[in-house]
Amino acid sequence: MNPSIVIWSIVSALSGFLFGFDTVVISGAEKTIQDLWQLSPGLHGVAMASALYGTVIGAMGGGWPTDRWGRKPTLFWIGILYFVSAVWSGLATDVWSFIIARFIGGLGVGISTVASPLYISEISPPESRGRMTGMFQFNIVLGILAAFLSNYLLEGVPNDWRWMLGAEAFPAFFYMAACLAIPESPRWLLLKGGEENRTRALAVLARIEPQATPTQLAATAARIVAATAGDDRSVAGSLKDLRRPIALAFLIAFFNQFSGINAILYFAPRIFEMAGLGEKSALLQSIGIGITNLIFTFVGLWLIDRLGRKTLLLIGSLGYIVSLGLCSWAFATGRTAIVPACIFGFIAAHAVGQGAVIWVFIAEIFPDRFRATGQAIGCATHWVIAALLTTVFPSLVVLFPPSGVFAFFCGMMVLQLVWVLTMVPETKGVPLEEVATRLRS
Repeated sequence: MNPSIVIWSIVSALSGFLFGFDTVVISGAEKTIQDLWQLSPGLHGVAMASALYGTVIGAMGGGWPTDRWGRKPTLFWIGILYFVSAVWSGLATDVWSFIIARFIGGLGVGISTVASPLYISEISPPESRGRMTGMFQFNIVLGILAAFLSNYLLEGVPNDWRWMLGAEAFPAFFYMAACLAIPESPRWLLLKGGEENRTRALAVLARIEPQATPTQLAATAARIVAATAGDDRSVAGSLKDLRRPIALAFLIAFFNQFSGINAILYFAPRIFEMAGLGEKSALLQSIGIGITNLIFTFVGLWLIDRLGRKTLLLIGSLGYIVSLGLCSWAFATGRTAIVPACIFGFIAAHAVGQGAVIWVFIAEIFPDRFRATGQAIGCATHWVIAALLTTVFPSLVVLFPPSGVFAFFCGMMVLQLVWVLTMVPETKGVPLEEVATRLRS
């Protein structure tokens, strides 16, 4: 593997670290915030989901700056959004100021899910594209673990919730500086056209393929340009050709969230407390979630270019069904001692399956000209559902028994298994331009 590709991919994927940290750090502060500002369950749900509302907007609109300004500038500005959000959240004096600050961070999360996997997929060779793009997910779970650990270490210090939320400013600043060192995507440069962009694209391709001759690099550039030649229509005009990848992007994101993953990550300490653990033990068990997620993400990244995307989704679906079903049974029968093990099993299934696959798969299935738009469709679906579920989850566990909530998520994963078996294609080892051709209706 070319070291340059690895370094550029790691830098881009660091936005995933901030994504994971930002998403989960709130779990250590949510109960304190509810008590501090005397929030009703409804307003508490809004405050907890405020970042996700920003994420929805960021995901919906993330394709526009990624296409207009380029992948590199977009990645840099994502870091600025994270930094501002972290500082503001830690200094918030009322719930509405807090909601705005979290919303800004959510914008960064949403745009990062569009720009980062897309950038990595465009600079990576087909045979290792899964592992490289999957580093975005690895960094997400690393950020989740860092947030759980940070919350555990800071719990009990004066104004601990402010320090928990503000700690994100340090990795955000480092990420912004690192983004200055990566090149622009050669595919984006070639897509924009012009002799200057072509020259820049060839220079980046030469760094990606240092053994290639100038003639071979020119041929690679010509092949990329030729693959987009038929994509000069608008998205609406190409809707017929894009309907299959759009459906795949929508459904993988839909099932990802209806597994309950975000609701469980956001409210992990509360779920463990419902299972009978004390507050400190619940936070410690949350660190176990982060460690489990990290270990099995390694497994998923090791397997994704070996077994393929579809096989991992099948494995993950079966793991979801077993773990969620047992969790529902445990709450229904009062045998809640097994709930932590069930949650760890659920996290392992997610890390190997949907967690390892979703960002890779969405980044692969659209043609070059519509990749950012397609990525935005899948990401927006993901975050709309995540925002809705996070908003209503505090009310759900009041209105319905936990056994019913987990049974619902289990049933949705049975539907995902059927979808994977009947509709999902394999994209392992296939060049991006060929994937798009195969999926045209």
